[in-house]
Amino acid sequence: MPVKLRLQRHGKKGKPFYWLVAADARAKRDGRYLEKLGTYNPNTNPATVVIDIDRAVNWLEKGAQPTDTARTLLSYRGAMLKHHLNGGVRKGALTQEEADKKLEAWLEEKEAKIQAKKDGLSKAAADASAQRLADEKAASEKRLAAAQEAEAPVEEAQGEAEAPVEEVPVAEESTEEAPTQEAETEEAPAAEAPTEEAPTEDAPVEAADAEEAPAEEAATETEGEEEKQ
Repeated sequence: MPVKLRLQRHGKKGKPFYWLVAADARAKRDGRYLEKLGTYNPNTNPATVVIDIDRAVNWLEKGAQPTDTARTLLSYRGAMLKHHLNGGVRKGALTQEEADKKLEAWLEEKEAKIQAKKDGLSKAAADASAQRLADEKAASEKRLAAAQEAEAPVEEAQGEAEAPVEEVPVAEESTEEAPTQEAETEEAPAAEAPTEEAPTEDAPVEAADAEEAPAEEAATETEGEEEKQ
């Protein structure tokens, strides 16, 4: 029976989740399988791959053929390397201890790379978040400054509009009082007019008296002369 190592789809729409299984090559993709060897979650960054390396190598040594995607996942976790080292041990190219040390060193290096990628992604996410907050703060300050600038002309316009309203009553009072003062000024000469005209009426009388006085003196002189004669 030909056996294949392949992925079996699970999860929900838009968020797939896969099992790595050993199944009959003639079975359906999501049908019956012989053994579950691990899981693959592409929804995380980096993707989460969990594989039982020993069981996967056991199936590889029995002749199971991995699909392209399954081979990539097996290489990612070191299963293909262990299978290769086991072949070298069988041929006598190296001992089992040397093969285990090489595999352990490779796994440590691989874990360091994965952790570095996670740290880089975390730092990038933190930097992006800090930049976004800074941009939002700058935008908020800009909007606040614009609002203050927009309110300033309104307040000035209100001040200018209120200034004439306060001065109008003063102007009206002065305007109303002016005619009163002028009326009083005009009435004052009217009251004094008779006083100024009184001497004008008496003037003819005094003139008449002045004219009569010489006439009386002339008559007196005439009488005196007649008496002398």
